[in-house]
This record gives sequence, C-alpha cells and structure tokens, in this order.
Amino acid sequence: MKIAIGSDHAAYKMKEHLKDYLESKGIEVIDEGPYTEDRVDYPVYAKKVCERVIKGEAKYGILMCGTGLGMSIAANKVKGIRATLAYYPKMAELARQHNNANVLVLGGRTMGFELAEWTVDTFLNTEFEGGRHERRINIISEMEENL
Repeated sequence: MKIAIGSDHAAYKMKEHLKDYLESKGIEVIDEGPYTEDRVDYPVYAKKVCERVIKGEAKYGILMCGTGLGMSIAANKVKGIRATLAYYPKMAELARQHNNANVLVLGGRTMGFELAEWTVDTFLNTEFEGGRHERRINIISEMEENL
C-alpha cells in the first residue's frame, strides 16, 4: 500500500513521526513535504497529496496542520477527494465505513502521536460498507459535476 502524506509547519513533527511509523509497518510513504519546520501555506501540500490520490499513485492521503481544519477545507476542494478530519479512531472508522473517505486529516496541535497512530491504523484498516452509503457518495459526486 502507498500513502501520500503532507503537512504544514505546525504539524511537521507529526508528519515525520507518522512517516516513520508507517514505514516501520511496511507501508510505502510518498512524502509531499514540507521538509523543514519553516512556515508554509497548507493548501499547497493539500493539493500535492490529493493529486497523488486522484491519479492513483497513492491509495490514501494523510494531511496534517495545526487543527486539521484548514487542510480539510483545502483537500475537499479537489474533485474526487473525500477528506475527513478525525481526532479519534471512531471518527476515522465511520468516515471509511460510511463516507468512503480517501484522505485522513489530523491536527498536529490537537492530538498526540499515539492517538494519531491509532487513528491512522483505524482509517487504513477499515473498509467502505457500500449499500445505502454508496448512494450518498454518488450524490456527492453529482454535486461536484454540477457546480
């Protein structure tokens, strides 16, 4: 499995931690940056990660900023992306089961590394349920087409 990962400066340390964590589990990580803690603009990194997911170069994306709010907004502007902010594993589980989320967003200043690991593990190991949820995902896709 390949995961594209990116952050802003506020979540740089979390990105580096999760990159190492995922690689230790045998998961290939595409690090879209940033590569230092210097101040950056989060939408740039949201776009890079989302493009990898849309092109099929990564199965999922993981984005982080201070709260996760800005990254969530930016990522969801990319057609075909269903980014979810999840502070807890249960949020990640439901986002995968019900929303077929393809990008997980975390808050680098709002959660610790261990909680982030649990949330990432849950996201990556939960399948989409389909059924009635598929109909809703299709409605969202139609909204993207008609705006």
